Amino acid sequence: MRAILYIGHGTRSKKGAEDAKAFIHRVMERIPVPIQEISFLELTEPFIGEGFRRCVQRGATEITVVPLFLLAAGHIKEDIPAELSSLKRQFPEVTIDVRDPFGVQDKILDGIMELVRDIVVDLMPQDSILIVGRGSSDPSVHTAFSQIADGLQKRLGIEHVSVCYLAAAEPRFQEGLNTISNRTFNGRVIVIPYLLFSGLLLAEVNLEVRKRQKQGQKIIHTGPLSSHRIIEDIVIERAIGSVDN
Repeated sequence: MRAILYIGHGTRSKKGAEDAKAFIHRVMERIPVPIQEISFLELTEPFIGEGFRRCVQRGATEITVVPLFLLAAGHIKEDIPAELSSLKRQFPEVTIDVRDPFGVQDKILDGIMELVRDIVVDLMPQDSILIVGRGSSDPSVHTAFSQIADGLQKRLGIEHVSVCYLAAAEPRFQEGLNTISNRTFNGRVIVIPYLLFSGLLLAEVNLEVRKRQKQGQKIIHTGPLSSHRIIEDIVIERAIGSVDN
């Protein structure tokens, strides 16, 4: 019997954990597979091992693992495979099929474009875009963000599109925000957190944006990517290969 195991990153934020679980439950309601379990890599329970064992206890002999990660970095390349390898040794009779992370997709970029246009209905060429990533030392992540920036620049017709990171890479959020703010004249700074869910990292973005708004700067942000339905659709496609609209 087939099961689906969703793996999120995890967060110390209670609201972030609740948002992630609510998102996964919305996905589960749209998928006609009786055995579906939630798990997280770290910080939020249930962890991967517990979610996997629940699938087995419910009768699963084949588990489709769906990582809820935007890009392939250390967690996807090392941490999750290590966890699943250990579980495979414990349950050799269970077949494990691991799906890819989201990657850079036109669907996601189109969804972000819609998020921006929903918030900024009068988008102008003199506005600026700042994409804020989680951050990683993996070179492939930097390549991916370059593609993301190029794709959004073309879709939105904005001249200044920059990328910064909240950790583990440069430029950091404050530096990136200062730089793009200093070169944005007669326009607004639109911050796009390239994060799936709310949590401590998004809270950091929220706090800085609100502070600058109080200081009179024309700055807004789009919120987490999971606020757009396309993210649900992508998870469903990863899990079962089609979307039930």
